Amino acid sequence: MNEVIALLKKHRSIRKYKDTAIPERDLEQILLAAQAASTSSNIQAYSVIAVKDPERKRKFAELAGNQQQIVESPVFLIWCADLNKIRLAARLHEDVELRQNAELFLLGTIDVTLAAQNAAIAAESLGYGIVYIGGIRNNPKEITELLELPELVYPVFGMCVGVPDQEPDIRPRLPLAAVYHQETYKQSGLEDEIIAYDSITREYYASRKGGEQETRWSREMLRRFKSDRLRDHLHDFLVGQGFKLK
Repeated sequence: MNEVIALLKKHRSIRKYKDTAIPERDLEQILLAAQAASTSSNIQAYSVIAVKDPERKRKFAELAGNQQQIVESPVFLIWCADLNKIRLAARLHEDVELRQNAELFLLGTIDVTLAAQNAAIAAESLGYGIVYIGGIRNNPKEITELLELPELVYPVFGMCVGVPDQEPDIRPRLPLAAVYHQETYKQSGLEDEIIAYDSITREYYASRKGGEQETRWSREMLRRFKSDRLRDHLHDFLVGQGFKLK
């Protein structure tokens, strides 16, 4: 196994950080690695905003559901899909309105996700830990105002980056057979793979929580998608930011 694959397979979400600043040269290398990610037709439809100010991090932590790791991390990166710069580029040549549809919205969202994952891998290669924060979509309007985001830009997720102050176990993933198909999607046997994974995750969660709660992946999925965490407010927010989801 080569070093890159070994690094990727050791990924863990880090939620506790040492009080150690990230040198600007390291942060720059992380962001340059992000920019090297694949991007559809070279549109590079994303932006990233670094938040280091303690008081501002506290505000973001509160808006994201009181996630203390945002406060503790030396750098909180907020990754945004950004069609504003695409519109600006086009208007250098013609005073036209950007033609939008669901595909263009997806291109920006996919671009920023690819860039962020490059950044995550780069950060881990330098000895830092990261955790993605989807909770910033809990209150996207307030986040947008704090970041002074223009129309056609929206915050997709945050990312805490810092020196790890914990050693969490690596969370087991689904069996490869549950995610990898050849030629066509194979529904047959998929339920058996999920049941097998449930057995693995039941042991993992029991160990992680001291045996106080028995749970498993399929039950976690039921709980997750029956909750109010699906953020039904996002459609109206995105339309208000100028995106046309048609």
